[in-house]
Amino acid sequence: MSRLTVKIDTDAITSNVATLVGRTTAAVMAVVKADGYGHGLVEAGRAARAGGATWLGVAQPHEALELRALGDEGRILTWLYGPDFPARELIEAGVDVSVSSAEVLGEIVAVSRDGAPCPRVHIAVDTGLGREGVTLAELPGLLELVKAAQREGLVRVVGMWSHLAWADAPGHPTIDLQARVFRQALVIAQQASIALEVRHLANSACTLTRPDLHFDLVRPGIAIYGLPPVEDPEGKNFGLKPAMSVTSEIILVKDVPAGQGVSYGHEYVTVHPTTLGLVSAGYADGVFRAAGSVAEVSVRGRRYRIAGRVCMDQFVIDLGPATTVCVGDEVTLIGPGGPSAQDWATAVGTIDYEIVCRFGGSRPKTFS
Repeated sequence: MSRLTVKIDTDAITSNVATLVGRTTAAVMAVVKADGYGHGLVEAGRAARAGGATWLGVAQPHEALELRALGDEGRILTWLYGPDFPARELIEAGVDVSVSSAEVLGEIVAVSRDGAPCPRVHIAVDTGLGREGVTLAELPGLLELVKAAQREGLVRVVGMWSHLAWADAPGHPTIDLQARVFRQALVIAQQASIALEVRHLANSACTLTRPDLHFDLVRPGIAIYGLPPVEDPEGKNFGLKPAMSVTSEIILVKDVPAGQGVSYGHEYVTVHPTTLGLVSAGYADGVFRAAGSVAEVSVRGRRYRIAGRVCMDQFVIDLGPATTVCVGDEVTLIGPGGPSAQDWATAVGTIDYEIVCRFGGSRPKTFS
């Protein structure tokens, strides 16, 4: 059994959201999709609410329904689905729903016509990301359908939104281009006499760097977990604190001679007589197999690079010839005194989003 432990500091999430609330005049939607980016859906949601988030955002309908089932009574938006989605359950639970196509709108209208409460709808506009949402050319036709449904009291359009492709590169020309398209979409809605409660475009990066694009609502995701996607020019991480730590322990310590091959394929060979430490965690626990010989961990405040290949449930570190490390010592993969999620991302060639989602995943977590 792996001794990998994932700990979530919910107070850090609360503090991060409060920091983000303080950076904007808009309302804040804390995005807790994908099990709160690996930090726990419900726990992250509660912590975000405590920090001042008046909305929660999730991609999948089941996440919204789980939040409702476990007691969240505030505004929730869900957005990622096709026409075959649990529209009735969402609407009856008071969840705001996004519309990216006429087919999705048709399903919502059908459920409403069949006796469900009048649904709160947000129109998704594709302003250049090429993912969810209707194009600017398609928008007038969709709004005509929406207006007809509104006249019958079958829907209530409360929002319009879009998502940025390159906000994590401040100054990239696509940001202003997409903002221009979004503003055009808002004008089209106004000309169609669609009254909007909330207009929202800003993700974490935009929340931190582009206050001119906050509109009525911002949707920070990764930043609420203390991992801003842009560099703080002041070097203070924007006042945000990472919420996840990942630890394991040393389960075996042994002396080996020079020339000892380590782990599968002997990609690492000891140069001198040394001491090896066996760590109980592997790629089945979220440790990237590609982390072998490149990623580091920390024991007793000292960094050690993984020696050779990561295995399914274990990896090895070379502790050196005069180590004081012993069996039972804690190994920090991510956390205070050890590597960060970004350190791991740099080592294996990915982004810190994937690191925390992978380590968090569906495995048990402890919360504090």
